[in-house]
Amino acid sequence: MNTELNAQPLNTRRTFLRRVGATAATFLAAPMIVPGSVRGASGAIQPSERITVGFIGTGKMAHDYHLRALSGFKDVQCLAVCDVDRTRRLHARKYIEDCYTKDGRSSKGIAAYNDFHEIIARQDIDAVVIATPDHWHTIPIIEACKARKDVYCEKPLTLTIREAQVCIEAARKYKRILQTGSQQRSGVFGKFPLAVEIIRSGRLGKIKTVNVSVGGPSHWCDLAEEAMEPELDWDRWLGQAPWRAYNSVLSPRGNHNHFPNWRAYREYSGGGMTDSGAHHFDIAQWALGMDHSGPVEIIPPDDETATTGVRYRYANGVEMIHGGPGGCVFEGTLGRLQIDRGVLTSEPESIVQEPIGEKDYHVRRTPGHHRDWIDCIRSRQQPIAGVEAGARTATVCHLGNLAYWHRRKLRWDPKHWHFIGDKEANTWLDRERRAPWKLPEV
Repeated sequence: MNTELNAQPLNTRRTFLRRVGATAATFLAAPMIVPGSVRGASGAIQPSERITVGFIGTGKMAHDYHLRALSGFKDVQCLAVCDVDRTRRLHARKYIEDCYTKDGRSSKGIAAYNDFHEIIARQDIDAVVIATPDHWHTIPIIEACKARKDVYCEKPLTLTIREAQVCIEAARKYKRILQTGSQQRSGVFGKFPLAVEIIRSGRLGKIKTVNVSVGGPSHWCDLAEEAMEPELDWDRWLGQAPWRAYNSVLSPRGNHNHFPNWRAYREYSGGGMTDSGAHHFDIAQWALGMDHSGPVEIIPPDDETATTGVRYRYANGVEMIHGGPGGCVFEGTLGRLQIDRGVLTSEPESIVQEPIGEKDYHVRRTPGHHRDWIDCIRSRQQPIAGVEAGARTATVCHLGNLAYWHRRKLRWDPKHWHFIGDKEANTWLDRERRAPWKLPEV
């Protein structure tokens, strides 16, 4: 512990975080609790004690979920938004201004940027929310970590396996709190934490198989050219992806109330495998105790046109299959359990009916996914969906996609992050990036 840092009182949370940034290598090795209260004598949150946040990407997910949640927290101050579409970023700024005006808080000075670097360069911003298309996750994550800003990033955490590994390296090197947007871990949409407690308490006996029902792999983009959307920085939207003509399927015109289908195309995402897969493979990994590891073998289906049926084998003998009746289905020597959004059933029924006991496995419950992130920024504890959990889950999704795309059996070393005995497959760990974009040095 740095004794010089603790020799003087820490008057505010902001002073504390600034000093931490300067001494991260020595001080942040241990968990921390911010001293003092964030409330003044009247009970109101002191402005200097609020976590200040900037938003990178202001589409539907950011607007309907992240902006709504974080602008409602009294101990959070939203200072800036960034989007390559001017209409969307100005709409997001107005949304925050209206929220703050309604509850009597200052709505002045909220900035709107086209370039995410401008948010990351601001010394008065503590943390960023990244809600861009998948191919625009990793570069802002690394740059934010290097600027010693904490991060909330949408799932899937990355576009490639190498990016997943680098995100872990960056968050650890700069001692950042990174929450992956895998809200099922916080109990959003269903009883996922309870299912994990049941499985890891051994009620199913030894797990033999897991079925994970999500969509299939993405494919190369073949969309036709359309007239450019006014006030959209299309070159920046493409970023590291290959140049192609604008199509509104990728970046819808103006404000919209749907999830754009860039998710279907390999240049930008991994399809259903990484979209819904980042939720359900995540629960499978969590329940199997694999947040720091992964499968060792990935086997494509015999039918070369199939978009389900990839099998993953773990070193402990568990087999995970892409496909099934819905959500995750765990088969063990003592029973069967299915967990999905709004579904938790088992055979026999007693497996899910019996309450979790004191000696059973317990999952840390959170007050909500965003609230958990903010609380962990203060305490410096790991959030429920930390960087490695997010990166390992994304890697499972990517491994499945590689098996579908290349129709090859793969042997994977989860400890060293490479394929065993397959030089060609190791060239698939990352992708070329369109100049001038490249992965920043960690």
